[in-house]
Amino acid sequence: MFQMETRKVEIPEDVTVSLDKKTVEVKGEKGRLVRDFSHAPIVIHTEDGKVVVSAVSSRRKDSALVGTICSHINNMIKGVTKGFTYKLKIVYSHFPITVKVQGNRIIIENFIGERSPRTAKIVGDVKVIVKGDDILVQGADIEAVSQTAANIEQATRVKNKDPRKFLDGIYIYEKLEGTVD
Repeated sequence: MFQMETRKVEIPEDVTVSLDKKTVEVKGEKGRLVRDFSHAPIVIHTEDGKVVVSAVSSRRKDSALVGTICSHINNMIKGVTKGFTYKLKIVYSHFPITVKVQGNRIIIENFIGERSPRTAKIVGDVKVIVKGDDILVQGADIEAVSQTAANIEQATRVKNKDPRKFLDGIYIYEKLEGTVD
């Protein structure tokens, strides 16, 4: 039989964590992140500088969920202290690709000589910087940063061609903890 799973996440001094039932709010120098865990059968509370996450029952799924939620809270704390950066590389062989940021969209023009531009959506409060053949995607929320990078990568996916020969596109090549300025 399984024991009730309980895990603790350390709260750094420059971070404040507040709880409202199962909604966790983390504030730090890089911003504020809020996440709702009301779907999960867990109990969350703070106790002397730590967030304590416990399972309601001793089921294996609930115990596994405790670790997942602790990882989410840990990522929120890392996000508001350091931030996250994904680096993407623009790769082309013949037609030079032009990338622009317009509002909450990224416009990719002249991809393999296409006349109509391709677009990718920027998710959440994410900053996208285009520097030559590099694109930097930065933000405090790791899920918004990674989804924006994935949207950019997917916008330049080539269909019905041999991927070994047609290497044109925009690809993620580095994931960093912390923002690069």
